[in-house]
Amino acid sequence: IAIIAHVDHGKTTLVDALLKQSGTFRENEKVDVCVMDSNDQEKERGITIYAKNTSVFYKWNKINVVDTPGHADFGSEVERVLRMVDCVCLVVDAYEGPMPQTKFVLKKSLELGLKPIVIINKIDKPTSRPDWVVDQLFDLFVQLGASDEQLDFEVCYAIARDWIAKRNLEDESSDFTPLFDMIMEKVPEAANDETKAFRMQVANLAYDNFLGRLAIWRVTDWKVKVWQEVVINSNEWVQRKGKISEILTNEWLNKVKTKEAVAWDIVTIAWIPDIFVWETIAESAEVSPMPAITIDEPTLRMEFLVNNSPFCGKEGKMVTSRQIRDRLEKELETNVWMKIDFDSSENFIVSGRWELHLSVLIETMRREGFELQVWAPEVIMHEENGVKMEPVERVAVSVPAESAWAVIEKLGKRKWEMVNMIDENGIVALEFKVPTRWLLGFKSEF
Repeated sequence: IAIIAHVDHGKTTLVDALLKQSGTFRENEKVDVCVMDSNDQEKERGITIYAKNTSVFYKWNKINVVDTPGHADFGSEVERVLRMVDCVCLVVDAYEGPMPQTKFVLKKSLELGLKPIVIINKIDKPTSRPDWVVDQLFDLFVQLGASDEQLDFEVCYAIARDWIAKRNLEDESSDFTPLFDMIMEKVPEAANDETKAFRMQVANLAYDNFLGRLAIWRVTDWKVKVWQEVVINSNEWVQRKGKISEILTNEWLNKVKTKEAVAWDIVTIAWIPDIFVWETIAESAEVSPMPAITIDEPTLRMEFLVNNSPFCGKEGKMVTSRQIRDRLEKELETNVWMKIDFDSSENFIVSGRWELHLSVLIETMRREGFELQVWAPEVIMHEENGVKMEPVERVAVSVPAESAWAVIEKLGKRKWEMVNMIDENGIVALEFKVPTRWLLGFKSEF
């Protein structure tokens, strides 16, 4: 299962609760909040940047769980992992209801034919309105073209922070057993056709100082064994041979060595040094490769260039264009949503999803000892049937009723188009449609 949601609706806290109740930690063990957010920037920013998988055990069954980012900037992480799950748990705030990123991740899930389990989280809020949220979600499912089967979704109510889940609001519950039981009942057991040859498609990459580059994906057909010779189909449909010398599977938060893995398990394969995202690993050359995963195009670009200011070399140690170029080429191996133009030897055009997507890369490079200059971001225009098109975002704003018209006037000057307005209990929820270029630099006016 994949846990998907809008930012701050409680995805990672929900994963924490699943891990804790399944016996991952000792009773006297001190555990950090949001234990899956292991990256330094994730801890500091309080957000999930990278999709990460783990597993929990319930009634002798293994449940693979994938925690995903909530920001649209990292949507490619969500799009990749949705292909390797059987179900998604859509987490929605009991007061806010469906938000812009909720629509994005739900749309991708429905297109893949997945039937979500809806989890209404934070029902302990004084302002919670779970029945209204469920109605809004049903309307959203219809709007996104859900099938009749997908419209018949299951609903679970939760307080993830306190490890409480309920099938009905009036039920008494003290743990996450109702959610675990719902997952076991509604998520089909992964099938394994023994007549098919082994096949899997790489969705994510990792790196280990000893094992080197690691390929992560769910085994799609049959099984794979250690020391098995395989054929790798590249994204350019070129085949090459390889050998799998180590297989790692997830047991709670640990990666454990195993001699074989069957179709249903999410595994990490080591010792294939030239593996890339989306490539298909198969048992033989006769096995047809899996279709490439399509993701949305970047919307912003920035120019990275060598720091030639008087302050050059004051902080970073890696300052040359060659070092910057090598680092950006390495980034492309795992960051599939990013595109980089290397035509110039001094300046590099880096395209990403949005400002946060690009800023995470810049901050990562700074911490690694790189020193560089960047230009202000600009939107990426393109033409469709002779018409110039530009990226458009949906923005949600919640303010006290007395401030609503001041906000509307302020945003109207920047050509924001209001598409929805809901006034309830003195709080006005506004939704706008706005060109991305009119969002750039807006925070400086707060």
